[in-house]
Amino acid sequence: MLVLLFFLFQPFSFSQSPSREYDILFHQAMLQRQKGNQDAAFDLLRRCLELRPDASEANFFLALSYADMGDKEHELAFCLKAHQIEPRNVTYMERLASSYLDNEQPQEAIAVMELLYDIDHGREELLEALLHLYGQQKDYAKAIETINRMELINGPTERTALTKCRLYIEMNDADNAIKETRRLADLHPSDLRYRTLYANTLLVTDHEDEAYGVLTKILAEEPGYLSAQQVMRNYYIRRGDEAAADSVNHAILLNPNASVEDRAAQMRQLIIETAQEGGDSSVVLNLFDEMLSQPQPSADIAEMKAAYMQLLGMPRDSVTKAFERALTLAPDQASARLQLVQRAWEDEDDERIISLCQAARQYNPEEMAFYYYQGMAYYRQQDTDRALEAFQNGINVINEESIPEIVSDFYAVMGDLLHQKGREREAFSAYDSCLVWKRDNIGCLNNYAYYLSLKGERLDEAEQMSYITVKAEPKNATYLDTYAWILYRQQRYAEARIYIDQALQNDSLPGSVVLEHAGDIYAHCDDMSAAITHWQKALAADPENALLRKKIKRKKFIAK
Repeated sequence: MLVLLFFLFQPFSFSQSPSREYDILFHQAMLQRQKGNQDAAFDLLRRCLELRPDASEANFFLALSYADMGDKEHELAFCLKAHQIEPRNVTYMERLASSYLDNEQPQEAIAVMELLYDIDHGREELLEALLHLYGQQKDYAKAIETINRMELINGPTERTALTKCRLYIEMNDADNAIKETRRLADLHPSDLRYRTLYANTLLVTDHEDEAYGVLTKILAEEPGYLSAQQVMRNYYIRRGDEAAADSVNHAILLNPNASVEDRAAQMRQLIIETAQEGGDSSVVLNLFDEMLSQPQPSADIAEMKAAYMQLLGMPRDSVTKAFERALTLAPDQASARLQLVQRAWEDEDDERIISLCQAARQYNPEEMAFYYYQGMAYYRQQDTDRALEAFQNGINVINEESIPEIVSDFYAVMGDLLHQKGREREAFSAYDSCLVWKRDNIGCLNNYAYYLSLKGERLDEAEQMSYITVKAEPKNATYLDTYAWILYRQQRYAEARIYIDQALQNDSLPGSVVLEHAGDIYAHCDDMSAAITHWQKALAADPENALLRKKIKRKKFIAK
């Protein structure tokens, strides 16, 4: 070992043979690659190829080095060279196929994969990859040939038969599509799924009479077999027999074997058809009512009916009752509950909102929206303690799947509440969390910046935050006032006057605070006449403001 290390790390002499020098360089390159020294390995491999351009292993590992650098083009070139030097090397071929795909050359990748399959007929993963690629290239004949090779390994399966059927249909080869599904049905004569599939294949390939015959036999054996009913409905639609199609549709929707998902899908299809054909919506509503009159009605179907009524623009009270029915059937139906909460929000019915959201803590404790609405309802009632509690509880259910905009709003409102309570440091921490989740939460940026300006802290940061809000909404009087006030606190009075003027221009009824800001700014711009005018307007809006009276009386700015 000591002798080997001695030779590995000795400088090369001109007396060494090119072959010996190559071996040492290549070994050093592999050592450097193992250590993660990719640049050193790359340089050594380049020197290897100067000595032996036909060394397949040096070409291959240089390709890998280029892959590490993200250079797909050179990776492919050196992979190809390694393969050309040693065309039966499986490792080189696998990498070459992958490189062709990375370089968007699927036909070349297919050719290499076919060579790999010729070497080893037992590699199912190659056939899977080839099937996928032939499908992408729309080479359906080759795809079917590949499936046939797969069946030589594992025999015909449901998947291979279905895939071949689909491919034959893509090729407009109805005879073979029918043949495949019939073969599957014959192999499993007692399985109605395959006979139904055979009937559906007959139907979509325009063999309607034969399809009807197969379906009739299936439904005679099992009248409530859902899949056959669905295909039979399609048969009647193709024949233009609306009455028969409606009858089958009715049977499907009331079929006790049908899942809620099946019924919902069928109703969605019926709603679309009714809308497209200008049909009678009362027929759809009657079907909803029939389904909901069955034993153990579904809350999903009830909510679907409510949503359809809403879409039709039916009376608001009726739609609300429909959503309430869904919630009665399943109190944990979060979407129906949320619809009712939003309606109560529109009605400004805070007690209703609080009640609905309080129940949601039992049934849907993970849904952040309910904490938000409950908190806002308490906030509108000026119950800041309960509002803050609701928002804090909502924050506790944050997870990786939480919607950033909602989480950001939670923290923003928490910040406002905490600031109202005089807990400024906690408020600023909440604002920081808000902006972690959404950097451009405009409302948070404005409030955070304004409260910082009131304290005279971090004014440069406050100015940057406020500027974002003004750029986002250049006619928002509140944001303009905040920005003007921060500029004022930075003693940039001329700039502050520009923005306070814009704030007043965009506010049809400016409040006392904005008007007082304007007066203070004008006073520092040495325009006392305008300052007094603004202070007088501010006093009219806030007659109890003693400081304003002093400013007006003394005709000068007075700090708080």
